[in-house]
This record gives sequence, C-alpha cells and structure tokens, in this order.
Amino acid sequence: MSVTPRDNAVFEAGIKLGALYHQFVGSPVNLKTVDSLEKAISHSISVQPFVKSITVRIDRDMVKANLSSFGYTELKGPMLTVDAVIQYENYEVSVGMALKDDYPLMHVKDVKEV
Repeated sequence: MSVTPRDNAVFEAGIKLGALYHQFVGSPVNLKTVDSLEKAISHSISVQPFVKSITVRIDRDMVKANLSSFGYTELKGPMLTVDAVIQYENYEVSVGMALKDDYPLMHVKDVKEV
C-alpha cells in the first residue's frame, strides 16, 4: 500500500501540533504576557509549510492559579487550546488540542478533499 496525499496531510497536521507543544511548553508566562505568547505561538507555527490557519488560546485562569511568588508560571500543555487547518495538495485537515480527562489531547477533527 502506498502513502497517499491524504496520509501526508494528516501527518503534517500532527507534526504541527507536536512541534507547537514541544517548542513552547515550559515558556515563562504571566497575565501580562499571555496575549503576546499566544500571538508568538500562532505566528511561529503559521509560517511553516501547509498551515492554512491556526488559533492558540491560553487559559488565563490556569495561568493565574499557577503563578509563583515571582509572578509568573511556565506554560503547561493543559493551558493550551489549539485549532489549526493544514492543507496539503488537495486535502484539508482540521486538528485541535484541548484538555480532555486532564490531558492535552491532540486530535483530528476533520479531513476533506478540497
């Protein structure tokens, strides 16, 4: 069985979420910097090939609850909600990352031919 463009589209989508997660989790963040970190993550991933759109949200309540005595915390996976659309050849893949059962689950939402 050969690899199809659809297979590659789904693979690319997974790579984008994995790169985002492992590149940015651990970044210092507080309530003053959360907006700029969301934008930085979105902009960083959006320049990669095949990214049609990406939205990154950081849960401000979780940031606030985790602030240290120094006034910041580290970005943690459960704080992230991500939606992205990846287009590879004639396939568009919608993926997301959201908290499910205390785990930042990455998932494929939809695959369609365009």
